[in-house]
Amino acid sequence: MSCPECKEKISENAVSCPKCGQPLNLWRGYEWRTKVEFLGLPLVHIAFGRDKKTGKLLVAKGIVAIGQFAIGVIAIAQFGIGLLFGLGQFMASTIAIGQFAAGILFGLGQFATGATAIGQFALGKYCLAQFGIGEHVWSTKIKDPFAIDYFRSLSGKLGSFKACH
Repeated sequence: MSCPECKEKISENAVSCPKCGQPLNLWRGYEWRTKVEFLGLPLVHIAFGRDKKTGKLLVAKGIVAIGQFAIGVIAIAQFGIGLLFGLGQFMASTIAIGQFAAGILFGLGQFATGATAIGQFALGKYCLAQFGIGEHVWSTKIKDPFAIDYFRSLSGKLGSFKACH
C-alpha cells in the first residue's frame, strides 16, 4: 500500500511509515459482492472502511448497495444515492428515508423533501411536519384541510395494506 502522507510504498502490515513516521491506524475495510451481475453491476455489493491497498474509502456500487458510502438502485448507507430507494443518514433517492432525506416522490426524516415529505422539517407538495414548506402543509401552525385529508387517506391506505399482508 501507499503511505497516505508521503505516498511511499509500504507493507500492508506496517504500523507507521518507515520514511515519514505517519501512523497507519487505518481501519481496514470489508468488501463483498455477488458474482451475479445485472447491467454490469453486482446484484449486491457491500463495502465498509478503506481499501487495503490504496487506503481510499470504499464505496458500495450495485443494484443493492450497502456501506458507509453507497450508490445503487437500492442504497443502504450513511451517505448514499439510491435510484429507487434509499435508507441512511444522508440519503438522496426517489423514495428516501433518513435523517436528511432528499426524496423526489417521498421523503421521511428529520429533514425531508419530496412530493410527499414527512419530518420535523419538510419541504414538498404535501408536508406533514413540525415545520413545513409546501403547497399543502399539516404542521403545528398550519392545518391545510387538503393536507389533512391527504395524510389521513395515506394512513388508511397503509393500514389496509398491512391488513392484507
